[in-house]
Amino acid sequence: MHSKTLAELAAALKNGEFSSEELTKSFLQRIQQHDGDINSYITVDEEHALAQARAADEMIAAGKAGPLTGIPLAQKDIFCTNGIKTSCGSKMLDNFIAPYDATVIEKFNQAGVVMLGKTNMDEFAMGSSNETSYYGGVKNPWNVDTVPGGSSGGSAAAVAARLAPAATGTDTGGSIRQPAALCGVTGLKPSYGRVSRYGMIAFASSLDQAGTFTRSAEDAAMMLQVMAGFDEKDSTSIDHPVDDYVAGLKQDLKGLKIGLPKEYFGEGLQPGVADAVNQAIAEYKKLGAEVVEISLPNSHLSVPAYYVIAPAECSSNLSRFDGVRFGYRCDEPKDLEDLYKRSRGEGFGDEVKRRIMIGTYALSAGYYDAYYLKAQKIRRLISDDFKQAFEKVDVIMGPTTPEVAFKAGEKSGDPVSMYLSDIYTIATNLAGLPGMSVPCGFADNMPVGLQIIGNYFDEARLLNVAHQYQQVTDWHQQVPAAYK
Repeated sequence: MHSKTLAELAAALKNGEFSSEELTKSFLQRIQQHDGDINSYITVDEEHALAQARAADEMIAAGKAGPLTGIPLAQKDIFCTNGIKTSCGSKMLDNFIAPYDATVIEKFNQAGVVMLGKTNMDEFAMGSSNETSYYGGVKNPWNVDTVPGGSSGGSAAAVAARLAPAATGTDTGGSIRQPAALCGVTGLKPSYGRVSRYGMIAFASSLDQAGTFTRSAEDAAMMLQVMAGFDEKDSTSIDHPVDDYVAGLKQDLKGLKIGLPKEYFGEGLQPGVADAVNQAIAEYKKLGAEVVEISLPNSHLSVPAYYVIAPAECSSNLSRFDGVRFGYRCDEPKDLEDLYKRSRGEGFGDEVKRRIMIGTYALSAGYYDAYYLKAQKIRRLISDDFKQAFEKVDVIMGPTTPEVAFKAGEKSGDPVSMYLSDIYTIATNLAGLPGMSVPCGFADNMPVGLQIIGNYFDEARLLNVAHQYQQVTDWHQQVPAAYK
């Protein structure tokens, strides 16, 4: 059962080949058997999962099933889940039981989806390697000595190891696409405002976006169909029509114009990654696409701009974690100041503290104009680069990451080197555009991801472009040997 895609599982459930309860038990057994090796889950609630599976079986029997009814998924531990711990990978929320469901969780519940558990992640989604989690680092199923990427590394690793058929993630600067590339799965970050952020614990409110980890583009289309849509509870949600993502997959690619940014193929790109990406571009040419060289001249400024804007927003968002209302509280505080200082000092990890300090500094009197305001001006220039590019091309392609998965601990002492892991993904978040990473080969026996960037709310085209590539290649079907 674990080797089937979402589309195959949906067909099997509909045909009565097995029940949702049997399917869920199968995945729970795999988690029990294998997750000790990769640490991809923080919380697994078997009782809750099996209750949802039995309810789904009743929906199927009554003829009320939707496309995903009865299918078990994993949810990143950043989405609030009523009655179940939502930790955000932090000691600060280790004791937090969410009193409500995030809109994404609510939509999956209405669709009859089963939640296997909550996946591990970098603390408060801050990291590119999943090593900042309070619950320990996640390991890459392709080589447990390497990282799975971050911050959604638990979701990527769980899907790669077939410990879940699919999973949710969030992407603030590449946190879906980068781990998808390093773990050899398909990762989709929709346009900003396409999926509700209500109940998704905020890191950087103008950048965070929920998305998916799946085996294939077809599976991503099925998940996005459930997740997408306007939500009046989210002030950043945009009221834009939702396409039929599954129906649009079959269109051929003749005449598609692909833009290759020259800035994405320069210094710092690992030769094996470049080779795999170039071979993928060659496949697109065979499918009838036309390739055009383009320029995104301000893309080199995306990392410095991001690491002013994101910490500034996190400094504001994380001020609510003060030891007073919920979450971690220090023992026997002497006074209110001591309560604040020790609760935050003991509850947050080093990377979170680093970003709060940077953000608070950037927003302080005398520095706001020099740092935050300037970064926002650069953000507009980056967005304008993409607008000009999309006047000439339909999609933009390039590598998702500059290198394959690196060894655990290799970059822990060098935050700047770690930040550069997202050099090709950050600009997409600053502009609010949709992006995908699809498996396109291997370098040094580790997966390589091809990044595809689309225009605003053009997820249907992105999914179609990825799906057509996956019809003529089998990179997305590769499984780490230990998890077949």
